[in-house]
Amino acid sequence: MRLPLIEVPPAMTRSTKVLLVMDVVESVRIMEQDQDGFVRRWQQLVEHAEQQVLPLHGGRIVKSLGDGLMLEFASAQHAVKATFALHQFSRQANSGLRPEHQTHLRVGGHLASFVTDQHDIYGTDVNLTSRVSTLAGPGETVVTSELRDALTSGLDVDIEDLGECHLKHVKKTIRAYRVGPVGHASVIPANHAASPEFRPTIAVIPFEARSNEPEHFVIGELIADGIIAQLSRSPDICVISRLSTTAFRGRASAMPDVQSCLGASFVLSGSYVASGNKILLMAELADVRTNQIVWAQRVSGATDDLLQAQSELLNSLAAATSRALIDAEVERSLVQPMPRLDSSSLLLGGISMMHRSSVHDFDRSRQALDALIDRHGRLATPRAWLAKWYIMRIIRGLSDSPGQDARLALEQTKRALDIEPNNAFTLAVEGHVYCQLLGNFDLAERRLAQSIEANPSEPMAWLFKSVASTMWGAASDAVIEVEYANALSPIDPLKYYFDMLSAAALLTVNDHDRAIQYARQSLKANRHHAPTLRVLLTAQVEANMTEDARSTLTMLLAETPGMSVSSYLAIGSANSVTRQRCAVALRALGLTEN
Repeated sequence: MRLPLIEVPPAMTRSTKVLLVMDVVESVRIMEQDQDGFVRRWQQLVEHAEQQVLPLHGGRIVKSLGDGLMLEFASAQHAVKATFALHQFSRQANSGLRPEHQTHLRVGGHLASFVTDQHDIYGTDVNLTSRVSTLAGPGETVVTSELRDALTSGLDVDIEDLGECHLKHVKKTIRAYRVGPVGHASVIPANHAASPEFRPTIAVIPFEARSNEPEHFVIGELIADGIIAQLSRSPDICVISRLSTTAFRGRASAMPDVQSCLGASFVLSGSYVASGNKILLMAELADVRTNQIVWAQRVSGATDDLLQAQSELLNSLAAATSRALIDAEVERSLVQPMPRLDSSSLLLGGISMMHRSSVHDFDRSRQALDALIDRHGRLATPRAWLAKWYIMRIIRGLSDSPGQDARLALEQTKRALDIEPNNAFTLAVEGHVYCQLLGNFDLAERRLAQSIEANPSEPMAWLFKSVASTMWGAASDAVIEVEYANALSPIDPLKYYFDMLSAAALLTVNDHDRAIQYARQSLKANRHHAPTLRVLLTAQVEANMTEDARSTLTMLLAETPGMSVSSYLAIGSANSVTRQRCAVALRALGLTEN
């Protein structure tokens, strides 16, 4: 809907023309990797536009945007022809370049009304055009319905309806269309370029023997196999197959080759000494982007243990490696400027920092997720995690307006599901919103069932299903569901969160001893987590461990100063069985009602 026209000063003129905003996808990353080459290719494209494409189609450059251009045309037909010509020039310029150095244009178009003066152009339609460009994928052009109506399908362009789309900082949805050259394809395909791999990638190199005994050679392969098997069970780490990493055995100086050949960000390598039934392992984790060792450890055990299906030695080594890798990525996200971070660092940093006790880290988590959404606006996962951030904000008692934050969480999941309707993680998070914040058990169950149907191996779906069963459903189901979630992600970087929900499920079936055990295990990894303290306190009161419960309450009040029974019940679904049991425990310890 257009805003009412207003009078403009005499020095300004009003126009209605086709505006195009064009930029390079992931230009910051390309610039960091190949600055000189990127600048040279961009200048060549601008020169080609100025000297050949724009004069031919009656267009002009309105402004340069650094790694982008805003173009103006009198004709919709000429605007799209110019766009297709520039896409073609960009594709030709990529010939012979490595994929990570190739530049791909994305273009947004709108039939825009705006005012101009001698310096610039202004108006809400100008800003809208810039936002529309974010809907386009690499090599794509997306236009609004106003511009689409000025084009003839099959004559000017081939058209694909993208439906109602959300744009950042634009309140109402807009109808958008992807356009391509006529006859380029019978139906314009959505861009099928691989989505960015948000997970950090690790290559595990077979360990080297520190002896010349031939029979010891195979042990290095066993070690690599076992660690790969464990790391592969983490949904947050991408693990390179050993068939690809074996070639790097014994090449300690070949770290740059591991990154270029395998695309790995981290390499785990090491050596071992075997003597009789004893083995000593020396492992080190390197960040190949910086060529630095980020973690190293010596562990020992029985050689026979390596042959067990659940090797204690290899399981502990894999878990330590996972923690070190996650810590390294989080550290990068804390100290590096957001634009310079890999997408994997942004996502893992965002996830891990939202679960830390520091309010500063929690706020930094939001910044990381926002930066990731700006970079990959057409992917569901970052928006789903931002919805989870809003949930955590409420559950931790940090929200000034829980109702508003619950609505914002749902807004993010709905936008994510607009992009990927069957994204299992997003469906799980939306189910969690309905369960934890809104107390709508029916909708929570429906979303969680959809999530499990979309991906039966999504650990968060089973984890949140356990929460729903704990709060509203069958207590015995809650324990089975949380155990299954743990089995799907045994070395999850959020293990403390899994342990906390395991404690909550066990409390529901009155297994107080194990509930206390899991809660304390969770607190060892995250000692400031208020929800875990509440579960522990409830279990201790019900087990008549009053003095221990008072100590836990002291810790809880240190994390949530001014807490009362009513302020606790104001967080999320107050009527659930678990919240009411905790409220009874808090009253038993003398916590004030208001």
